[in-house]
Amino acid sequence: MSSPHLVPDDADARRSVEPVICYPTDTLPNADLPLYLAARAGAAKVGEVVVAPRDAASIEVPAGHFLRVSSVEGAQVGDLNLFNAADLTERFYSGKTRALHGTHVSTGDQLWSNFPTLRPMATVVDDTLNWYGIDEFGGSVHDVIGTRCDPYTGQVLAGKDYHHCCHSNLTRAVAEARNLPLWEAEAQVHDVLNVFMCTGFTRDTGQYFMKASPVRPGDYLEMFAEIDLLAVLSACPGGDCSAEHTSDVAACYPLLMEVYKPTNNALDGWSSPPVNAYDRSHGT
Repeated sequence: MSSPHLVPDDADARRSVEPVICYPTDTLPNADLPLYLAARAGAAKVGEVVVAPRDAASIEVPAGHFLRVSSVEGAQVGDLNLFNAADLTERFYSGKTRALHGTHVSTGDQLWSNFPTLRPMATVVDDTLNWYGIDEFGGSVHDVIGTRCDPYTGQVLAGKDYHHCCHSNLTRAVAEARNLPLWEAEAQVHDVLNVFMCTGFTRDTGQYFMKASPVRPGDYLEMFAEIDLLAVLSACPGGDCSAEHTSDVAACYPLLMEVYKPTNNALDGWSSPPVNAYDRSHGT
């Protein structure tokens, strides 16, 4: 048992030091939103997949195309993994995306890949829930905080196996998409973008919380594919995550992924971002 420590005389002064943004984004490559939105205006749908409740599905999104994730029947959140379609080892890096753009993403934010490539994989171009902002509890929508519900934490907390959590759903979908054994697919599944999920941290204990998502049928999050993507989405077994996120009881609904292709020449002057320019010598 640790002993209590005396509060220093200058405790208030230490607490009142103003914060500094760790990663100022002024020098980040600017996403050309006007170009993307103009290209989107004339784009045609070229593919779609319905993600069943408590399951996952995948879809290919070529570079220069748009991916829309939509609520179609009821309030439902989704856990999204993104991969380089040609190389699954390049995948979405939620931690760095969070460090660069904040705990929740919306229009204009970019979704970054892991090391050593560290480049934008996708840019959020439209979000029907961008009105939500940050509520009185510190909650907001589309988080890059949560890791995904998984059977391992469930086993630790509840002592039972549950096979339709988002981690397992994503594992099955990746295995099917790339004809991989489950163990190999599972190694590629990573921390997610929690689409439509409303989350934050409590001020008193600092714990991660969730609350009923404000999403309604017709709401969507749309992004522009900066590179060729494999998008894999799980319709969370928690439904709108108002009560629990690993459940066979919560009301759950399907989600829709759609891919849109711009017209020829709509993206003149645009090209996929190169991989990170760091020389990887690490001081040797």
